[in-house]
Amino acid sequence: MPAACDSKTGVVLLDTREHTPDHEHAAHLKLADGLAQLLGCPRLDPAAPATAADRYYYVPTETLVDPQRHAALGIRTEQDLFGGLVAYPYMATKAISHPLPADASFPPGWTDAFALQASDALLRGYTVFSKTDARTAARLLLLDGPVRIKPVLACAGRGQQVIDTADALEPLLADMDDQALAVWGLVLEEDLSEVQTFSVGQVRVAGLTCSYHGTQQLTHDHQGTEVYGGSDLIVVRGDYQALLQLPLEDHLRLAINQAMAYERAAEQHFPGFVASRRNYDIARGTTAQGHVRSGVLEQSWRLGGASSAELLALQAFADDPALQRVRASTHEVFGTPDLPTDATLFYQGIDSELGQLSKYARIREHDHSE
Repeated sequence: MPAACDSKTGVVLLDTREHTPDHEHAAHLKLADGLAQLLGCPRLDPAAPATAADRYYYVPTETLVDPQRHAALGIRTEQDLFGGLVAYPYMATKAISHPLPADASFPPGWTDAFALQASDALLRGYTVFSKTDARTAARLLLLDGPVRIKPVLACAGRGQQVIDTADALEPLLADMDDQALAVWGLVLEEDLSEVQTFSVGQVRVAGLTCSYHGTQQLTHDHQGTEVYGGSDLIVVRGDYQALLQLPLEDHLRLAINQAMAYERAAEQHFPGFVASRRNYDIARGTTAQGHVRSGVLEQSWRLGGASSAELLALQAFADDPALQRVRASTHEVFGTPDLPTDATLFYQGIDSELGQLSKYARIREHDHSE
């Protein structure tokens, strides 16, 4: 049964991006519809005129920046949105995942305290906000092996390059805008081989909390490029401690604990941070010296590729109070596949940029045991 929505008058999709692809917009609307059902509210057109009595639940397409500005919309706590809110732009990106090199420049609101507290959960690397500091960071990291250059606004690993020499950094820096770099930053990180990437996350909606661990799958688009193909999640009712009660392999238990440490550091050192949707990518791989390393790559405090599976899990827990665990998955398939009979379709059509695409989610393996 949906939760009562006596404090909210509707759910509104808040698209803050300059451009949203067709398939993403359709999936976002479907997600907003599902959240509205959970909350017992209608989904409203964002263009609908608001009155002083309106209290909306927002579904933003990005992590929101500037709590004071968004308080005017009524976004103050995690009960007001599916996503997250931070005080400064860099806090919304993977820039937080590393400290600065010594004597580096930094933007307003920067704190080294986050990386210091979360150090055991991080890979070796640096965040920089200028080209001069990027050169310094590269020289330091290259002493131990290849370095991965990671633009902080790119998704799904796009735009990343691996360098073996300091000279190889220069053409990459030449393409970067100094002003954007000063606001958003750039990550330089030890490059790992034989990498496995795990997802750890938590969502809190309509009085429900569920937490999960999972993996991502890759697929090929119509051009043959390897791209994100979906997520497979084990979702439990409750917080991260409930997740840790599962029988877990050591590397998974470590990944969950690293995500928790990363999140605690954010809650402690980022004033104004709130999030009802929390997702962390944790990489496990081998360094140039042959050491196995695990660390949080980045956070997602906004709706993401796994959110359709998160929604189905929330709905299952809401419908069945005895349910303790489910397996939920998302799938992005290029072409015209035969959909499984248990698929919940989020998009199917010819996207103007990607071509024929289907996006769906499934939920399986219901478990009532405690």
